[in-house]
Amino acid sequence: MSEPILVLNCGSSSIKFALFDAGVRPLPRKALWSGSVDGIGREKLYHGALQDVRERVVKQTGGEPPAAIVHRVVHGGDKHSVPVRVDAAVVADLKTCIPLAPLHQPFALQAIEILLAELPQMPQIACFDTAFHRTLPEVERMLPLPHALCERGVRRYGFHGLSYEYMAVALAERHGDGARGRTIVAHLGSGASLCAMRGLRSVATTMGFSALDGLMMGTRCGSLDPGVLLYLMQTEKLGAAELERLLYRESGLLGVSGLSPSAKALLEAEGSNPRARAALDLYVRRIVREIGALSAVLGGLDMLAFTAGVGERSAVLRERICAALGWLGLELDDAANRADAPTISRAGSRVRVAVEPTNEEWIAASQAVRVLSAEMADVPHP
Repeated sequence: MSEPILVLNCGSSSIKFALFDAGVRPLPRKALWSGSVDGIGREKLYHGALQDVRERVVKQTGGEPPAAIVHRVVHGGDKHSVPVRVDAAVVADLKTCIPLAPLHQPFALQAIEILLAELPQMPQIACFDTAFHRTLPEVERMLPLPHALCERGVRRYGFHGLSYEYMAVALAERHGDGARGRTIVAHLGSGASLCAMRGLRSVATTMGFSALDGLMMGTRCGSLDPGVLLYLMQTEKLGAAELERLLYRESGLLGVSGLSPSAKALLEAEGSNPRARAALDLYVRRIVREIGALSAVLGGLDMLAFTAGVGERSAVLRERICAALGWLGLELDDAANRADAPTISRAGSRVRVAVEPTNEEWIAASQAVRVLSAEMADVPHP
């Protein structure tokens, strides 16, 4: 392995990692090696977890340290819309975004700071989930609040950008011009959002100022009447910390069902548990409603693509979503859907329906290669 690049995706309780060989061009889509360290904050401290990852990597590469470490960072804020080499100043900028993505941002930055201190000569690259949405038109960035707040960064950003950037590549490769029209990608995992694309560029998305917006998720509420928050503050006397915990960690599928944040677990329980079924009904309804809204923004729909854990593997939920979208001219092929085939719509369907596994790690590694190559050539990277 001539140029190992390590991709880290750091969360509150785990670190996922993948190793790519940047010495091979084009960069292979499949990681040479990947894994995770779980139980952080309980059995393991974060510092120890990073050390565990580093030891595994060195063992895997035969003693060769990575050429660079790449971090998935959820929020780039106003200043960072392209991948960037990380230093203390960049970290300081990104810390201001922690309140906008508290489930992810602080842990990526903690890992970066630990590694900056212990490996100061190691190139570290931050790749941002917000970056793909830099093509959003101004009307999609705006919030109906006083303009002075917008000037201070209170606006819509969009998330899951590394996943959507990969989908823009993979859908074009598999479906050609069929993907370049009016396309909606449904990233349905523990976090969930939709992205409307035209020409495979983001023109609208369901997540906005924070990763709470839009669809109902595993533990996050999605879009919510702001009057509910005023009620919870004024009548239920919830403070900011309590609201944050409620909205990010205790709502969504978990909150409505009272059982689990996992769509798979709720599907297994829905036959005997009315709350599990109610949670799934609301989950599907919110997805269908937002697909309808984004179809209106696009002026119609040519392709609907499912990705991420639920999107890639739950034929039942795909069927329920698509059944409610028949008015768009969408016709599902039941056998193809059950097989998780790349195309799951019938030949005569006006809307092509696709299933495409995402690959955020490869996008992050590819972005890091471009940054490092531009540095070596001493030219700005795009």
